[in-house]
Amino acid sequence: MKCKTVLFLLMSWLATGMVLAQNGVLVFQSDFGEKDGAVSAMKGVAMGVSTRLQLFDLTHEIPAYNIWEAAYRLLQTVPYYPKGTVFVSVCDPGVGTDRKSVVLLTQSGHYVVTPDNGTLTFIAETLGIQEVREIDEAVNRRRNSNESYTFHGRDVYAYTGARLAARVITLAQVGKKRPADVTRIPYQKPVFENGVLKGTIPVLDVQYGNVWTNIPKNLFARLGAKTGESVRVRIFKGNQNVFDDQVQLVNTFGESKEGENVAYFNSLLNFSVAVNMGNFAEKYIVGSGPDWRLEIRK
Repeated sequence: MKCKTVLFLLMSWLATGMVLAQNGVLVFQSDFGEKDGAVSAMKGVAMGVSTRLQLFDLTHEIPAYNIWEAAYRLLQTVPYYPKGTVFVSVCDPGVGTDRKSVVLLTQSGHYVVTPDNGTLTFIAETLGIQEVREIDEAVNRRRNSNESYTFHGRDVYAYTGARLAARVITLAQVGKKRPADVTRIPYQKPVFENGVLKGTIPVLDVQYGNVWTNIPKNLFARLGAKTGESVRVRIFKGNQNVFDDQVQLVNTFGESKEGENVAYFNSLLNFSVAVNMGNFAEKYIVGSGPDWRLEIRK
């Protein structure tokens, strides 16, 4: 009798652990846009695995082929979802080639199903890597889809992500274990050197044209600049200087006049620049990505 009780408790504990590990929430991201049925097809595949899944969209407006931005949008979003959430991210200009299809389990307990093409750059750095598995398409691929070479988002990633989120499979059943590392896109890390802050422009606040950087508030503090003071901001594309001016640091846009350039800390508490009631990126022709960098000094 005691053995049965212990076995029951053990099975209950394992079941509870499984539920906590994979919570039935599935989040999609892609560069597909929503003009056709591609996104809906992925969701249809997921619902075919289990109608109990909760399906959400991160975004499907990643600029076409822009792996860098796909990587950043994961960084911007993943930490706010509960542990055990599965993300399917498909920005895959190399679809059908020998690039690997993987599932990354972060140290925070989130899963990302994606091609290993640089999409995991920021997630690997910030949330850490607990385990990486290569998707075994002999097992984890939509039935009768072997002749399709250009829609792995539907046939491989949505299918595998749904099976994982619905607890049809465990992480170990995804495929063989890989070294705990992923393909990474090189870029300027935030540093403070010789009185100068250096960083990159990972993304634009696309609705307003504000320029976001990867320089966190705690690193900016080393510059010694206070709210109300101005700092010199220099922005480069490669070696070309496209902006060089003094910009006042504010807490809110209401502290400046309409049309003025301001510096502030965005919702991620990273240094950013903007035009109050305007579009900084359009005004100064500034973009984002690993080729865009900036320097800040007092």
